This record gives sequence, structure tokens and C-alpha cells, in this order.
Amino acid sequence: MRYDELFIGGAWCKPSTDQRIEIVSPHTEMRVAQVAAAAPADVDVAVQSARTAFDDGSWPRTTPTERIDAVRGLAEIYGGRRADMAALITSEIGAPISFAQRAQVALPWTMMNAFCDVAQSYPWQEARPGRYGSDITILRQPVGVVAAIVPWNMPQFLIVAKLVPALLAGCTVILKPAPESPLNALLLAELIAESELPPGVVSVLPGDGAVGDHLVRHPGVDKVSFTGSTAAGRAVAAACAADLRRVSLELGGKSAAIVLDDADPTTVATGVRSASLSNSGQICNALTRILVPRTRAAEFTDALAAEVSSLIVGDPTDGSTQVGPLVAQRQQQRVAGYLERGVRDGARIVTGGSGMPDGCDRGWYVKPTLFDQADNSMAIAREEIFGPVLTVIAYDDQDEAVDIANDSDYGLAGSVFTADLDRGLAVAAAIRTGTFGVNQGYTMDPFAPFGGVKKSGYGRELGSEGIDGYTDSKSISVAGSQDPATAAAGKGA
Repeated sequence: MRYDELFIGGAWCKPSTDQRIEIVSPHTEMRVAQVAAAAPADVDVAVQSARTAFDDGSWPRTTPTERIDAVRGLAEIYGGRRADMAALITSEIGAPISFAQRAQVALPWTMMNAFCDVAQSYPWQEARPGRYGSDITILRQPVGVVAAIVPWNMPQFLIVAKLVPALLAGCTVILKPAPESPLNALLLAELIAESELPPGVVSVLPGDGAVGDHLVRHPGVDKVSFTGSTAAGRAVAAACAADLRRVSLELGGKSAAIVLDDADPTTVATGVRSASLSNSGQICNALTRILVPRTRAAEFTDALAAEVSSLIVGDPTDGSTQVGPLVAQRQQQRVAGYLERGVRDGARIVTGGSGMPDGCDRGWYVKPTLFDQADNSMAIAREEIFGPVLTVIAYDDQDEAVDIANDSDYGLAGSVFTADLDRGLAVAAAIRTGTFGVNQGYTMDPFAPFGGVKKSGYGRELGSEGIDGYTDSKSISVAGSQDPATAAAGKGA
């Protein structure tokens, strides 16, 4: 498969250089595609196109209803290409096809229509009574040209979470997918070209870190929305701070599942597997620290081990596969290093460990691994591994469990498992994270805000808050029956 052109301003264009990105299958280690790589000069063209479309074009001046209709039209086109999209994602990042169909494609498609539902009731214009006799009108207007930078692990979900609310707000967007996963973004560009979005509104620029850096620092960009590592997020925030440009960051996580003493081991193991090991553990909100009561630690560990060891690992194109390869050899090596580090630090491998999974003689695979006899000071408990690795940590009482969960640089997600809903809700309130699940992993509901605290970033995606991030609020006061100074004096202001 080849893409020799870039999608700039709604049209396919020849790139400024002959540089190419090679996409290699994580399963076969063979090249599956080659695409044109954007360079800084292409970023300049895309930003100028987006700038013109925003400053002088029709899109920011359409009504919310017109923008909703256009996005619903794109969603209809998208729905007809879901199978193709899922197959591309499986080929380029190794996500099992069943997961790709469900979470990588069906969920983003659902989100498109959900965002349109949110936009229909969103307060684009709001009237408020003023304190001084004036009438106040609040307008929520598009923030401008948006740079949306996404990683490879959940590409369509993360693209849609940025692109769609920005479009509904009336913004123009330059999307930069990761070099590991450009194919799905370029297919989306094809679908956008078929839609009723006007010229200049969307560009798609596959490229490396230098391209992303040029885009983030470009003076023609009004807002940067970035998802990626905490280290990269710091650099993005610093670049935006220099020009006081808006930025939102969705970064790493090291989420804890708190298992209370009244929980059922089998239910916990099933819930943790789904919330932690999908996409080979390459999910930012994965539950990777499993906190269990010391008095029942053996029960919960045995149940988790049985679940982890039963996972089907292998060819991601096989519908029965539950765990595929990691995205790249460097990631395989990185996770293998954590397995060695965990043993060196004193933790015990209950199941999994180093070496290739049975039946896999090539590809960037790692055995799903469960550690126990760990404590929260170990690297496997503190650092984001981004692979199929879980760490069991024992605690003595509920207060200690809460303290351990909060003792993290991150604050993206978390869960509690319990038979007592009131206890579960009390624990949920006590954990400092942006999202939380009770008796499940956090369910990425498109009507609820998603994002983190601490080193997991700031800003929110999804829900009405997802649209908030792409709007500026303008207050307009209209003189009422009283002079403001007289009204203030009469009210003792």
C-alpha cells in the first residue's frame, strides 16, 4: 500500500520532499505500506490553508446545526468503511482484529454521533441576568486553528476525540498522526474528502517528531491538543507557553485497581483483564497496579494468574486472538527490560515473564505477565510500562489502599471492586484521578469528560467539556434600565 501525497486543506497534494515513512507489521516484521512524510514546509502550507479557512472561510460562520449536519454526514460515510479501518489498524499496530473492530473503530464511530447529540444541546449562546441591571449574553465561539497530535495506540479514538468537537465548534484542524500508524488517518482523510466539509478545514500530515515540534510552535496555530507521553507533553506545554497559546494534554497513567475485602476474585480477575490487557496493555488508562487485601492476597492473585495465563496470544488477524504484538521492537525491548527490573527489585513473576509466547516465532510479542510480592516503590509499580504487565501489591486496610493508589505521579484513571456500592463510591471520591470505575475499568463514555490530573495532563475530552476545549467564551453586556454605577451603589457593591 502506498500514499504518495499529503492531504492538505481538503485536497491531495505533492509533498515538499521525497521522504517516506515505512510501516512495518508488528506480527510479521515485514513492510506493509509506505506513505509520504510531511516536512516543516508542508506544515507551513497546511497552517496557512487552515488559517485562511478560519479567518476568511465559511466554516466558522456556519450555524451549529449546519456543522452538526456535516459531521453526521461524515459519520455516515465512516460507518460504511469500518471494516477497512479496523483491518488497517490491525496491520499497522498489531491490535487484535476483534479489539480493532470494537474499540478502535466502532467506538469512534459511535462517538461521532454522540458528539453531534451533545452539540445539539450545547449552550452556544446563553443569556444571563447581570448584577448591575445589564443583560449578559455569553457566546461560545471557535478557538481558531487547532493542531491535533495523536499517538499510535488508539489512533481513531484519539483522532475523533479531538477532530469532531473542534469541527463542531467551528475550528479548522491540522491532524498529525504518529509515524507508526498513519494509514488509518489517511483513510479518514479519504472519507473527509468525500464529505461536505469545505476546503481548508482539515489537513492530515504524517510525520516524525520534528514535524510535530514545528506544528506545535507554529505562530498560525491557536490551540494544541496533544495525547502522548508525559515527557513529550512537558515539551508541548513549554512550547505553547512561550506564545501563550491554548493547550490540552492527555498523558500517561499508572492506574490502580483497589480490590476491597468483600470482592469476588473471579469477578475481579475478569474485570482487570478487560481493563488492563486489551490492546496488549498499550492503553493509557490501563489498570496496572492491582491492590489486594493482604488477608486474601493469595485468592486474588491465583484468580488473576488463571485469567492472565489463559489469554490467547498470537496473530492479530485471527478473530480468536486476545493479545497481539507490541507496536514496535523498541517497545518489546522496553517491556522486557521492566520484566528484568521487576525480578531484580524483588518482585515475583507469577505467570508470564521473559521470552516469546508459545507459538510465536517472530513478531514483537511479550508474554502477558503478572507480578506479586511487589511494593509501590518498585519501578514496575511507579513507571508506565505500556505493555501486558500487571503488578499485585498487598495492603493491610482500606486507608492504606487509598494511600497507595494516590502515591503516584499520575492521576488518569482507577477502579475499585467491592460488593458494597457505598464503600466503592467512598473510595472513588478519595482517589485523585480524572476518571474512575466501580466494579469495572473506566468506560470511556462519550457523554462524560475524560482526562487526568497531576502528570497525566490537563484539559478534558468527550462530553460537553470536550467541546468547551475548542471554544472561547465571549461576554457581551447590554445596557439595561439602570446606569451601572447607580445600580452598584444601590446594591452596596
